[in-house]
Amino acid sequence: MFNKVLIANRGEIAVRIIRGCKELGIKTVAVYSEADKEALHVEMADEAICIGPAKATDSYLNMHNVLSAAIVSGAEAIHPGFGFLAENSMFSEMCEECQIKFIGPKSETIDAMGNKINARKLMIEANVPVIPGSDGEVSTMKEAKKIADSIGYPVMLKAAAGGGGKGIRKVLKEEELESQFQSAQQEALAAFGNGQMYIEKIIYPARHIEVQILGDSHGHVIHLGERDCSLQRNNQKVLEEAPAFGLPEELRQKMGQAALKAATAVNYENAGTIEFLVDQENNFYFMEMNTRIQVEHPVTEMVTDIDIVKWQLKIASGEVLAIEQKEVVLEGHSIECRINAENPSFNFAPSPGTVTNLLLPSGGLGLRVDSAMYNGYTIPPYYDSMIAKVIVHAETRVEALAKMQRALSELVTDGLVTNQEFQLDLITHPDIIKGIYDTSFLQETFLPEWHQ
Repeated sequence: MFNKVLIANRGEIAVRIIRGCKELGIKTVAVYSEADKEALHVEMADEAICIGPAKATDSYLNMHNVLSAAIVSGAEAIHPGFGFLAENSMFSEMCEECQIKFIGPKSETIDAMGNKINARKLMIEANVPVIPGSDGEVSTMKEAKKIADSIGYPVMLKAAAGGGGKGIRKVLKEEELESQFQSAQQEALAAFGNGQMYIEKIIYPARHIEVQILGDSHGHVIHLGERDCSLQRNNQKVLEEAPAFGLPEELRQKMGQAALKAATAVNYENAGTIEFLVDQENNFYFMEMNTRIQVEHPVTEMVTDIDIVKWQLKIASGEVLAIEQKEVVLEGHSIECRINAENPSFNFAPSPGTVTNLLLPSGGLGLRVDSAMYNGYTIPPYYDSMIAKVIVHAETRVEALAKMQRALSELVTDGLVTNQEFQLDLITHPDIIKGIYDTSFLQETFLPEWHQ
């Protein structure tokens, strides 16, 4: 096992990783920007090194500074968390060159799955079902029109290097294709430095269901069941649950097997997620693979009783994954609500501020809050607006929803405007209680009703 690990992230995920390291007896090094010098992860780590100014490009995304901090501190490994450098193959490669273990898959795997066009080809070869669409890059309008005509509208334009909802455009009819193609391409170029685009048919209505995988460096891969992440706004997840409610057992098994095929096709090592879309006829299609820990990993931990972060550390240090597939059993139901410092009444505008009074819900079985907030903490305006995740676990989904309602109503974050009330209204909506929702529900049904 490692003696010392550097955490190349901030906020709740950095705190989560530090806790996992502490329980395994690993010393921790935090990195922070000038805006984060008062942050909780800085306080909790054994050592902390400032890596640059507030702007993420000058600090958390500055590969040389992060690596220098690792070398100076004598860290043997770097855990990237999610976001920032987590899916950056160049950073993973630089770590390898410096003989520092990158806690995640190999750089070739990140490369292979990071380019969505390439990932699509690999999945077709591995007999994993993919969404009907283009076979490779679509570089001209003429090509785009030809493919869209053959698969039929509506279609989705997607950036090959995409992520976080950027470089994605929904095209409902032919007249919109040209303007949407150009704007998606420009956005992708600006965000990822890569303007490659591809086209997929829109599967609608659909559920967004993803499968968590774990693989070691000895060729052993397992999946930890699925999560339903269909409740999204602008392609950003709002609430996640595990297991997916009402999913037929046969389909659950098939999706698990497909996820294992996908992971095996790229010799997957460490934690990852295979994202699928499921249509009304229960056909499922590969969407993408995330080569990192995900925001919503706690719901899987709650239903499997497997600590994913600790296994990331163990696998990276060369340990054998000592869990067989048959030992993975999903028990009960878990839900996660993301709490963001944003104002839902004003188009979810970010609302940074200072926490003047904080009360995190606690008490009772099956309740967990992952956060980096404390009394008097000032939320900086430079980063993602997520400030906490409230996670519950109960025997049934009905009980889990009731527990979440109790937890959210206990949460106090005076001094901040958050989406807490929005989340409370969401989990008490009749359709959510019945479990009848898809990827369009939040934006097309819930939000218009909520704004009234």
